[in-house]
Amino acid sequence: MRAARTPRTRRAARAGQYTALLAYLLFLAFPLLWLLSTALKSPRELGSPHPAWIPRHPTLANVRQAFAEQPLAHAALNSLLVALATAVVTVLIATPLAYVMARHRTRAARAATGWVVVSQAFPFVLLIIPLFLVLKRLRLIDSPTGLVLVYVVWSLPFALWMLAGHVRAVPAELEEAAAVDGAGRLRTLTSVTAPLLAPGIAATALFAFVTAWNEFFFALVLLKSPRRQTLPVVLTHFIGAEGVADLGPLAAAAFLATLPSLAFFALVQRRITSGLLTGAVKS
Repeated sequence: MRAARTPRTRRAARAGQYTALLAYLLFLAFPLLWLLSTALKSPRELGSPHPAWIPRHPTLANVRQAFAEQPLAHAALNSLLVALATAVVTVLIATPLAYVMARHRTRAARAATGWVVVSQAFPFVLLIIPLFLVLKRLRLIDSPTGLVLVYVVWSLPFALWMLAGHVRAVPAELEEAAAVDGAGRLRTLTSVTAPLLAPGIAATALFAFVTAWNEFFFALVLLKSPRRQTLPVVLTHFIGAEGVADLGPLAAAAFLATLPSLAFFALVQRRITSGLLTGAVKS
């Protein structure tokens, strides 16, 4: 009887796991599905006192209206350039610094780790005035370069903390073995350590990209020209002076604004989910 119940118990446990996973996926996907449903509804359905989850008469009028009212394509291009530049610069700076923090446990490295933790406690409001004054002196107000600089500084502490953990997961014996074989420090870092850090680098790039793509407050304060504004700032233009939102076009624009983040994640997800040290150490 015990042997007979075991397969049934396993199937029940697996069914429960899949059910819980499906419920979690639906919970995560609910905002996106709600945006899509709202974007496809007509104004009459949006104003109905008994709204339906699935549009009765789907229409793309909200998408056309959103692009007609606001320069969404140009704003999306601005956001894309800023986010890509932020991801690249953050990775280039964070990778060598994280290696030093993880491999050389000096006072400076411990102080840098403490700075990483403390810096995350400061809210945006306390930072915007000194940042604005510094960028004004550097003549980087209303400049994508200044915005990228701010995003890199804001993303760097968490990126360092994330990459330092990946560096510590790489066995130091691999680098020692490469040194015994005659490889120099630079060759060891580029040929041995860096490939093993690929999942961490991909995760760091994804974090920096999504942070810059979705950020609103700094972009609102630092960018003045309409032609330089990023997509999150342009989305606020669908809200009228009295605080009434043009719900259909806003939902359509917001749904389209989420797609680049999902596409970028799809590009790097294999690196993120792959094993960090798969095949690196022979047993």
